[in-house]
Amino acid sequence: MQQPYEFRGAEAVERGAGAGARVLVVDDDPTVAEVVSGYLDRAGYVVDRAEDGPTALARAAAHWPDLVVLDLMLPGMDGLEVCRRMRGRGPVPVIMLTARGDEDDRILGLEVGADDYVTKPFSPRELVLRVESVLRRTRPATAPRPLHASGLALDPAARRATKDGEELALTIREFDLLAFFLRHPGRAFSREDLMREVWGWDFGDLSTVTVHVRRLRGKVEDDPARPRLIQTVWGVGYRFGTTPRQEAV
Repeated sequence: MQQPYEFRGAEAVERGAGAGARVLVVDDDPTVAEVVSGYLDRAGYVVDRAEDGPTALARAAAHWPDLVVLDLMLPGMDGLEVCRRMRGRGPVPVIMLTARGDEDDRILGLEVGADDYVTKPFSPRELVLRVESVLRRTRPATAPRPLHASGLALDPAARRATKDGEELALTIREFDLLAFFLRHPGRAFSREDLMREVWGWDFGDLSTVTVHVRRLRGKVEDDPARPRLIQTVWGVGYRFGTTPRQEAV
């Protein structure tokens, strides 16, 4: 039987930029949970564990995590529902684990608010790097200036975005994608460019970018079917269509 991870016993794990952050690992397979928790612990993270959805929600309520590693297939309450309920309580980055390679499952996870996904079997070392990458982007080293464009206002330091004064419910990745577009108005970027510059990956499934662009359009465009801000550049990728102005904090 294929294992849900690739264990590499002596594989070294460095302490990452997000070391000290609290990570909640939710998986009903005790072996997977133990291996993942061990790698995260050695990388310097504070790790909580839960074997099902209700326990995960209870642990999160007791000690709100900085990030959740969440299995899609859980008994009773699946990972999608756990993700929805956590999003209802407050913003938190989520990395979804799935044993399925089907694109629809990955897209569904992203659409309920997951910021990343890892398909089993996976390397625990790769998962630690994904955790570090997501946390690094949610904890910027400097506080850049707010951005404004076409009724949109984005404050990177506060991780807050509004449209016409109404707060936008953006996931971590949607926020980062919008910030990147606002900082580079008028420039066309391929999906590979966006995956590298926003996700920090040199490889990956490009449908991830497509899903996030579609979700972001649904929140910032007046008519997502006819996007005016995030424009498709055929044969290239996407372009933010207006020029933002920056203001000092």
